[in-house]
Amino acid sequence: MRPLSRRQALSALAAGTAAALAGPAALAHARTAPPATVPAVGKDFFWGVASAGFQCEGHARDSNWIRYVAKNSSFEPYHNAVDFYTRYASDIGLAADMGVNVYRISVEWSRVQPRPGVWDEDGFAFYDHVLDTMAARGIRPMITLDHWVYPGWVADRGGWGSTGMIELWLANARKVVDRYASRNPLWITFNEPTFYVLNEVRNGGLPAAQAPLMQQQIIHAHNAIFDHIHQRRPGAMVTSNIAYTLGTAEPFVSGLIEDGIAGKLDFVGIDYYYGYDPKSVTTTSPADFTSLWNQPLQPEGIYYALGYYARRFPGKPLYIVENGMPTHNGAPRPDGYTRGQDLRDTIYWIQRAKAAGMNIIGYNYWSVTDNYEWGSYAPRFGLYTVDVLTDPALTRRPTDAVPAYAEITRHGGVPANYRPVRPPAGCALGDLPGSCVDPVTVPR
Repeated sequence: MRPLSRRQALSALAAGTAAALAGPAALAHARTAPPATVPAVGKDFFWGVASAGFQCEGHARDSNWIRYVAKNSSFEPYHNAVDFYTRYASDIGLAADMGVNVYRISVEWSRVQPRPGVWDEDGFAFYDHVLDTMAARGIRPMITLDHWVYPGWVADRGGWGSTGMIELWLANARKVVDRYASRNPLWITFNEPTFYVLNEVRNGGLPAAQAPLMQQQIIHAHNAIFDHIHQRRPGAMVTSNIAYTLGTAEPFVSGLIEDGIAGKLDFVGIDYYYGYDPKSVTTTSPADFTSLWNQPLQPEGIYYALGYYARRFPGKPLYIVENGMPTHNGAPRPDGYTRGQDLRDTIYWIQRAKAAGMNIIGYNYWSVTDNYEWGSYAPRFGLYTVDVLTDPALTRRPTDAVPAYAEITRHGGVPANYRPVRPPAGCALGDLPGSCVDPVTVPR
């Protein structure tokens, strides 16, 4: 995930905060006292890891993002990312050894249709082998149809600024669905669609004036492929993962697309990374919106995010499709907070949310390895860190979150009497006014 620009983020925050303060809804009920223990999530819970084709595979074909990297002098060279293309078996093995039962990938359109009307059987064979390897390790795939990347020849035709994009996109998506529906994956249609639009505009792939067209085309494409997936497999599970920013700002940030696809979601996919309290907003510098390791962390914010979507989509299962903690080139955080600690704290709040009655069915950590974070290798999210720019061997080196995640998957969460390393903030902008009037707490 890449965040909003500072101006966009603060504009959304201001709009959402104003709306909340102008007419704050009464709290449905006072928050109950924090439980002394938290139960495990249950054996049917999905524990996963997440990745994306362009960010991890390497050996990329011509695409919009290959072109963005080439023309933007501030972007680091792409190289071959972490070379999942040739190392997929060992990376899937690393995930399996942690006990996960879901592995998210994307099928790169540019790999399977490198030219108009040409379907590359070798490209599909690669994904066949990836899915075969997952099946052999007892892992269910989660397949993303569009993780912000499309072929260069599509860019030449105008990309999402062209009204012909829908049929081009659907032709590829149907081909992928027809080939892999029998494997019963969990499906993601579009990764973070609102941020997809923003990044297309930011990188020059779409004139700003055509952003509304792209939004409408994404809505149409999601709804059409949702129906096609269910024709091929009636019991399929399909979503589009939403990047949670701030609860009060969500209607302004993602509301249009959320409203357009609300009737075609089998579950709600949620990406949660950062949390903001009043102090963090006043101390965050403009550079922090491009230096992801400086974004404020607020593990209990995932509780508020889950609560927001439980209210927004009543009755729908909730799945954390992405969550993780960035560090700067693998260096320790100045506050000493480690990836393993952040993971345990986050899972504690997911267990709290599930115990409170929220229908949470799964969690994916982003990502199993470090990756190309849309222009830079500096933000490190991996359970296994990889020094792409300095280590030709691309060695996978475990962080302290690897044994932490293995313990979590083995026991269905953190221990019942776990207490978060990072205590909850007294007020979270992700849930106004509730988090300020009646914040979540932990037992003393």
